[in-house]
Amino acid sequence: MRKNSTPAPSDIAPQTPPVFGKPDAGLRRRIYTIIFEADTSAGRHFDVLLVALILLSIAVVILDSVPAVSSNFKRPLTVMEWTFTLLFTAEYIARLYCVRHPWRYATSFFGVIDLISVLPTYFALLVPEASAFLDIRILRLLRIFRIFKLTLYIAEYIRLGRALRASGRKILVFLSVVLMAVLILGTVMYVVEGPEHGFTSIPMAMYWATVTMTTVGYGDLTPQTTLGRFIASFMMLLGWGVLAVPTGIVTAEMTSQRMNWKPTTRTCPSCLSEGHEPEAKFCKDCGDSLPAYAVDNTG
Repeated sequence: MRKNSTPAPSDIAPQTPPVFGKPDAGLRRRIYTIIFEADTSAGRHFDVLLVALILLSIAVVILDSVPAVSSNFKRPLTVMEWTFTLLFTAEYIARLYCVRHPWRYATSFFGVIDLISVLPTYFALLVPEASAFLDIRILRLLRIFRIFKLTLYIAEYIRLGRALRASGRKILVFLSVVLMAVLILGTVMYVVEGPEHGFTSIPMAMYWATVTMTTVGYGDLTPQTTLGRFIASFMMLLGWGVLAVPTGIVTAEMTSQRMNWKPTTRTCPSCLSEGHEPEAKFCKDCGDSLPAYAVDNTG
């Protein structure tokens, strides 16, 4: 991004919730700045490295599930998996070490995700590979939870999450209307088609209505009567609108948030870049500390 340009809201990395507690000084503060404050230069580099490691570790999990690859490259995959596990374990310990309230972080959403992403590898090592414990290998699949760690380092995830939360009530109202349509039309199809055509119950007819309205169309249940096909055609056309409405709600909310965002003339004293958010503590370009932002209430 060019200097002296006004950033979009998505260009500003999200701030860490203050509930975890930022240390005052010393080694813990320096580690905290690197790990949690993505708007610093060191923080951005750390996040990019961590995202790359997460993607590589997920690729290893996927390759390990392919029998041909797993049998031919078992040792390299095992070494890479343990390397990633040890790195993520060190990262998790560093996060607990550098915050004032480690228990709050450990019980937070991302704290739990961080823990789940490393525990299955240790469980697979500790649990004996006996026939009675063969199902323990399912725990290895939990490593895929590392994908959720990406949401902590990409600002667009945060922006989308805010839009979804703001649109929550509208989407719930919309879903209630869809459920009523599924119930009504499914019941009508149960009466029209009947058990002889596969519509053995109202729940089965509602399943068909859901599949039809979402334009999935498995084909395991199909109407045989003329009236039933007419109702099915109506539901297929209705399904197009069903798919478009929630997308429009979320898009409108994201657009509204972007339009309501007001840029500032806050300037970094080191590199003179402008447009920093009022709550930003570090420069988005050079990473230096920013002076406290004073709101002008005059006039």
